[in-house]
Amino acid sequence: MQKTYFIADLHLTENRPHLTQLFRQFMLEQAPQAEKLYILGDLFDFWIGDDEKSELISEVQELIKNLTEQGIQCYFQHGNRDFLIGQAFAQACGLTILPTYQVIDLYGVPTLLCHGDTLCVDDVKYQQYRKKVHQKWRQWLFLHLPLKVRLKIAEKIRAKSRQDKQYKPTEIMDVNADFVLQIFHKFNVTQMIHGHTHRQKRHEIPPHFTRIVLGDWGETSSILEVSPNAIQFINDNLRRENG
Repeated sequence: MQKTYFIADLHLTENRPHLTQLFRQFMLEQAPQAEKLYILGDLFDFWIGDDEKSELISEVQELIKNLTEQGIQCYFQHGNRDFLIGQAFAQACGLTILPTYQVIDLYGVPTLLCHGDTLCVDDVKYQQYRKKVHQKWRQWLFLHLPLKVRLKIAEKIRAKSRQDKQYKPTEIMDVNADFVLQIFHKFNVTQMIHGHTHRQKRHEIPPHFTRIVLGDWGETSSILEVSPNAIQFINDNLRRENG
């Protein structure tokens, strides 16, 4: 059966091992049934460079490599947490990195893929931050700092991000409806799939647009399964060995 999976916002980290277990469960049991897998950003909670090594990173690479070696195409778009994932990581597991916006033919439907953070234009402070950290010279400087220094900087950024979210109105952290329509027209598509906002839902927008939002992973997964005849969300719980 033809089938494509989309996931985003897993925020994998050593501090939340159940997320890694959920991801492992998906990659070993469901993902091998697909033709393609798209990871639309924030696979990791933070990324400080392809030279970082950990058991978590090694396992994720092995799980992706296991799929690509079976002939299943795996694609990745940068999120706001892991935008520094580079070609070294991708090549180690056969992952293809996509640009910020990517149009694909999804069983006959031209579909735009993105992480989703670029759609939240009402969050002016974040957009200013995003513009800075995506400057190539800043990224080059950061990646050439010692690993320990990058780790400390990453912790400070995460702490500040958590603090900022407490005071931001919920609505400015969601997409801007008018800007979304502009993007639909710019790329000449009627369907869009993205993550980032953590608000799993399928939105039907008059006159003929569909915006599908992937959820984040927590107690359950958030998997979008698309086939030629159906689109559905799968929210699996972690199945433990003792049942």
